[in-house]
Amino acid sequence: MTMPEERTRAVIQTREFLVELYSDKSLPEKIRRDAKYLLRHYPSKADMVLAARLEEQPALLTELIGPVFSLPGDD
Repeated sequence: MTMPEERTRAVIQTREFLVELYSDKSLPEKIRRDAKYLLRHYPSKADMVLAARLEEQPALLTELIGPVFSLPGDD
């Protein structure tokens, strides 16, 4: 089972990977464009730190910002 710290680290590292893909001019334009598209709504490291702090105090989370995630629709 994945621990919360591992999950957080994976999200942060995935963002860094997407930034690398987007920045690499040697890659095909489609890959760079897809990486840029995914990064538009991908959480930053600061977002992840804030989410972790808020998760430790669930009442604060719902009071300040409401739901963070919901189930995805069919795309």
